Amino acid sequence: MTEQRKNNVSSEAATSEPPANWKPTAEAKAKATQFRWIAAVLWAVAIIGEGVAIFWLLRQREFVGEDGQLVRDPDTGLLQEQGVTATFPQWAFIALLVALVVIAALSITGSLLWKKANRLDPARKSESTRFFVQNQLGAIIAIVAFLPLIILIFLNKDMDKGQKTTAGIIGVVLAAAAVVIGVDFNPPSVEQYTADQSTVIQLLGQDEVVWVDGGQVYHVCETVPAIQTGSEIRTGTTAEAIAAGKIRLTLQFPSELRACDLAVPENADEITAALKEIQAGNVDTLLPAPVWADPADAPIDVPDAAAEPATN
Repeated sequence: MTEQRKNNVSSEAATSEPPANWKPTAEAKAKATQFRWIAAVLWAVAIIGEGVAIFWLLRQREFVGEDGQLVRDPDTGLLQEQGVTATFPQWAFIALLVALVVIAALSITGSLLWKKANRLDPARKSESTRFFVQNQLGAIIAIVAFLPLIILIFLNKDMDKGQKTTAGIIGVVLAAAAVVIGVDFNPPSVEQYTADQSTVIQLLGQDEVVWVDGGQVYHVCETVPAIQTGSEIRTGTTAEAIAAGKIRLTLQFPSELRACDLAVPENADEITAALKEIQAGNVDTLLPAPVWADPADAPIDVPDAAAEPATN
């Protein structure tokens, strides 16, 4: 970033307040909604497929020895055909295996789309129930789509031992894969994105970052080696960077500030450590305010909020 740009940033910061409290762009929110609708349809088809497998496929049977002798059970008084055996037909067994694979494919594809939506439009971690359900819904759907079917496969009395073992093992493996892929082990949150945005504003005076199409993070200025890849360098807000698929602010921002001849706060290591904790999901971590060697180096002056008066 040039000296002229530094002056422009200071001038803009003095005349207008930068946006606070991260929000997705309209385009990102629309794309997230589209991904969620597609995921919901895929999951619905997976559960319908499970229903077909349970209420139709598993009820198929063939009878061997239908010309058996008709006899009366003396204990119950009921008539039965002696020598008739019910078996699970091979075509139904193959169809069941196909159904398991299709259910897994639908469940996993839906989970991947749902995760993409959550990257673009995350929930707030402070809303704990919604945050958990929204981020782990893929795993929940996978359990719903597989568990009843797997239980009924093992309880089916018409399958022979080989059919039951094969279908059961395949079902368990596919279910485990769908659940693991459906789990989001480090889900994003509005708080995490807001911490990155707040850091950018305090370091640069405005919500403006740079990135290239190939990487996962965004940067504080355009002359750093990490983005000299030959790809087009893009500039925009942190929300626009998230919409472009970048997941967070780089933790190498102190060296980037030096490379761009910008002031580096004296407590840059503390800010980096706090951001690392927040980006890892510990959103209650205090984000330190930058400490400048010369107050004139501060690109923007952001006072602490006044304490709320105590109430009885």
